[in-house]
Amino acid sequence: MLRPRDVVKDLPLAVGVGACLGGLLLGAVGAVTGLVLGLHAYPPTAWFAVFEVGVPAAFVGCALGSLAGLVAHFGWRTLRG
Repeated sequence: MLRPRDVVKDLPLAVGVGACLGGLLLGAVGAVTGLVLGLHAYPPTAWFAVFEVGVPAAFVGCALGSLAGLVAHFGWRTLRG
């Protein structure tokens, strides 16, 4: 049986680092965007817009960061020989 822990253990370090950085960066940008949009639309519920925009942005950032980490790892490996 294939466990998620075994799959993650075999991934290169660049994938995890890329996922974390992408999630943090896009999540922060999404949270600030959600705050600005929420304050503009209806200030009493602006805090919810932070999560409503920030969480999906963080998921997208994790996916894009993982992809960038894979490309960086295998691209560097190909260039190195």
